[in-house]
Amino acid sequence: MKALRTKSSSNAVSIKADRAKIGDAILYSAFLLVICWTVFILDEYLGYQLKQYGLKPRVPEGLRGIFTIHFLHGDLDHIVQNSLALFVLNSFVFYFYRSIALPVFAAVFFLSPVLLWFAGRDGNHIGASVLIYAEFAFLFVSGLIRKNPLLLRVALVVVLYYGSLVWYVFPVDKKVSWEGHACGFFVGVLVAFWLREKGPQRKQYQFESEPEMTDEEYALWRARVGDTQPAVETTVTVKYHYKSDDSSDSKTNERSQ
Repeated sequence: MKALRTKSSSNAVSIKADRAKIGDAILYSAFLLVICWTVFILDEYLGYQLKQYGLKPRVPEGLRGIFTIHFLHGDLDHIVQNSLALFVLNSFVFYFYRSIALPVFAAVFFLSPVLLWFAGRDGNHIGASVLIYAEFAFLFVSGLIRKNPLLLRVALVVVLYYGSLVWYVFPVDKKVSWEGHACGFFVGVLVAFWLREKGPQRKQYQFESEPEMTDEEYALWRARVGDTQPAVETTVTVKYHYKSDDSSDSKTNERSQ
């Protein structure tokens, strides 16, 4: 009964901690979306003209876009399309990779636009899709290389729902900043490899950590332990039927061995 109570208490603590993780992941993602939508309303409906502060490659004043690109969107369809993907992928990062979520987010948040500033086309790049592609790539690649069953399932879910994103890292639509998508994807892959030994890892079983015995050690162990299995005598009974050449009657013989 005491063991049952202890197990029940442990389960309750685990559920409470899991709920806290879910709450934190949703809170971080919701806060990010609040900023995006606030900036969009100020720009689109209140006339603040904030789009001009996007990222402009290889232009000194375009460096400020490193901090603003993720929060600026062209129109209502643009921000609506980005909102759900950003919420889901960012929540996955903060829930399943909680111990390294902040370093991951900071790396993809800043490095992706920095790379875009060097590699992007001339123009004004805006949109959270750079961050979306970076988190998508991180979740997918990290789930593969960590060999953790849970994280591998997360990677498969991400690919199942957002796998079509991959097409837009190529110049299939000139109106879309495909360079931003490509830079975000590339940075997400780099961060996945960079932090592969930190955060959640594959569970290691005891037999995997125990060193194997050499042939000499095995021989010594066998000599010390010896053969403890006693010999067992076994009796086998064989039954068969036959007909003699001069008779049609069947006879049964038994033989013990």
